[in-house]
Amino acid sequence: MGCVSTAVAQHERKVLGIIPSAFTVNNLVGETCGKEIKVATMQERLVMMMELSDAFIALPGGFGTLEELFQMISWAQLNIHNKPIGVLNINGFFNGLLSFVDHAVK
Repeated sequence: MGCVSTAVAQHERKVLGIIPSAFTVNNLVGETCGKEIKVATMQERLVMMMELSDAFIALPGGFGTLEELFQMISWAQLNIHNKPIGVLNINGFFNGLLSFVDHAVK
């Protein structure tokens, strides 16, 4: 996230970080560029991200990325939002996941 937010800021675009307070312990977030909003929980972060975002795109990441991606997909299925959702499938990172999703929806 740091590389992406830095690149966005360097191109004079808005950067907003919504950061759970647990991430600020031991400086897990690193240096922040742009506006930062601290929230108490991951759930609060997801709700705020949903409210403030125009769309959602998952970049290669770990379990947290997958949790957020599937939360947004679930909320879209429940008509909580109707915003675009995508994955940036760099070097086939999400190929296995996309194959599973294709299988699951059949």
